[in-house]
Amino acid sequence: MRNEFLPFSRPDLEEGDIRAVADVLRSGWITTGPKVAQFEEAFRNYTGGAYAVSMTSETAVMEVLLHALGIGEGDEVITPSMTWVSMPNLTVLSGAKPVFVDVDRETLMVDPAEVEARITPRTKLIVPVHFAGSSVDLDPLRAIAEKHGIRLVEDAAHAIGTRYKGRRIGSSGTAMFSFHPIKNITTGEGGMLVTDDLELGKRARSLKFHGLGVDAYDRKTHQRAPQAQVIEPGFKFNMPDMQAALALGQLERIETINAKRTALAMRYREKLAEIEELRPLGDPSFEFQHSWHLFIVRVVTDRISRDSFMEELKARNIGTGLHFRCTHLQTYYREVMGCRPGTLPNTEWNSDRILSLPLFPAMTEHDQDDVISAIKEILAR
Repeated sequence: MRNEFLPFSRPDLEEGDIRAVADVLRSGWITTGPKVAQFEEAFRNYTGGAYAVSMTSETAVMEVLLHALGIGEGDEVITPSMTWVSMPNLTVLSGAKPVFVDVDRETLMVDPAEVEARITPRTKLIVPVHFAGSSVDLDPLRAIAEKHGIRLVEDAAHAIGTRYKGRRIGSSGTAMFSFHPIKNITTGEGGMLVTDDLELGKRARSLKFHGLGVDAYDRKTHQRAPQAQVIEPGFKFNMPDMQAALALGQLERIETINAKRTALAMRYREKLAEIEELRPLGDPSFEFQHSWHLFIVRVVTDRISRDSFMEELKARNIGTGLHFRCTHLQTYYREVMGCRPGTLPNTEWNSDRILSLPLFPAMTEHDQDDVISAIKEILAR
């Protein structure tokens, strides 16, 4: 029994990151400014993308994206149900319909054949999810999108540092990233759109800040008129410098951060291999590099439910996460949209069994041994 609670995630923050935020607070310029510009450029360079636009969350990125693509009444957006609820919710709020597709039972990645089978004349967008730090198989999905003339945008919330066939996620196409506190790097809350569609990028930059032609920092540094013109009605999703400053040091350390996560994940795999009641996720068959955002297992015994298993770990001062309860069987989607059990069998099987074990760079092997010992004790009972 641990004396102190072990969370399932903890940000990798150093004193230099904290000082960077304090320096911004002392600077007199704390809203969108030079640190945001620096962060966008650094993130663009890291991913290899052509254009990067920061916002206050990935959910904000999604809202701007749907608006910029003109998605609305009568349109359809294909997305997995095994994801956080942001994209389905925003699709509904836009007036469009989320069309849920099943995932591979072992990798939790969308099946390209399932995606193509759900395409209709109303389909306007496909949003595959890179899950837990692994990668979806992009080549067949991009081929399907091109064949049908449909936009494909990657949900890369879990994929900072993930590679697909040798290239970092975000290096081509359009991808959306998250900097929520549990992600591999964090801005507290925050998101980034990375795209090689420069017109989309420029429009997103305007839409995130009221639909103005320039933001406050752009007006200051380029000595523009004190009041810019509204090009079209927009939102208020601009990231402040305090958040960007927090992330810059983490981004410089991201390869070290991901290496520490990888070492812990590999040790989990080794130590849990003998425990038949828990099944980790499988790896895709194509070439990829995992960034290990999450270490996910499934409880595959009838002797204890997933929820009871999580409670038993919590009673032993060990935190866990649940990523995710499937979206299509949540209350709104069942009662209002008519989604029914049995329609996405692989998603539903995982939704009942899935949980995330503690994984973060500062976690020690002793911490990990506590998790493994607790798991063995619970299952032995």
